[in-house]
Amino acid sequence: MRIAILVEGATERAFRTILLEWLAPRLVGRMPRLDFMPEDGRIPKGEKLRRRVELLLRDHDAVIALTDVYTGTSPPDFATAADAKAKMKTWVGVEPRFHPHAAQHDFEAWLLPYWPRIQSIAGSRRPPPSANPETVNHDTPPARHLGEVFRTGTGKRRYLKTRDAAAILRGQDLAVAAERCPELKAFLDTILGLAGGERA
Repeated sequence: MRIAILVEGATERAFRTILLEWLAPRLVGRMPRLDFMPEDGRIPKGEKLRRRVELLLRDHDAVIALTDVYTGTSPPDFATAADAKAKMKTWVGVEPRFHPHAAQHDFEAWLLPYWPRIQSIAGSRRPPPSANPETVNHDTPPARHLGEVFRTGTGKRRYLKTRDAAAILRGQDLAVAAERCPELKAFLDTILGLAGGERA
C-alpha cells in the first residue's frame, strides 16, 4: 500500500521520522509506503486541492491531508478541526480514498502533552497553557505558547518547528499525545486502519 500525506513543509520535517518509528512495530509486515508531500507552508484550498488529490491518486492507494486549523489568515480559513475537514472533503468531492485531517489549532497542540520535555529543552518552569491541548485556540495558538516558553526560558531563543518539535518528540510515545488529542488519534487511526492495523 502506498499513501500520500499532504503536510506543511515544516510539519513534515518535524514529524515524519517520529511517526514512522511509532508505526513500524504496530504494522509489522503491513507497513505502507508513506510519501510525505510538503506543500510549502499551506495545504491547497478549493479546486487546487481537488486537482492535487486526483493527481496523487494516480500513483497512491489513498491520500491524507493534514492541515492546521490556525493558518494565520484573517479571517481564519477554518473555525474548528471539524470545519477544516468538512471544507477539504467538499473541495475534493466524493472520493473515498481521500482522508482529511486537521490539527486543532496547530501541529504544536500535539506537542503540549510532553510539557515536562518542553520545559527541559527550553529551560523553563512555565506551566502548561491548558489541561486539554486541543482547546488552545486562534487567540493564542499552541505554536505561540511554545514560542513564548522558548523565548523566556534560560536559552532565550526562538522556537523553530523543524529543530525543536523533533527534539520534543524524539524518544516519546505518540500514544501519550493521541490519548489527549482526539485529532491526532484520528490521524493515526486512519493510517493504521488503511494498513489493516489495530487502531490507537
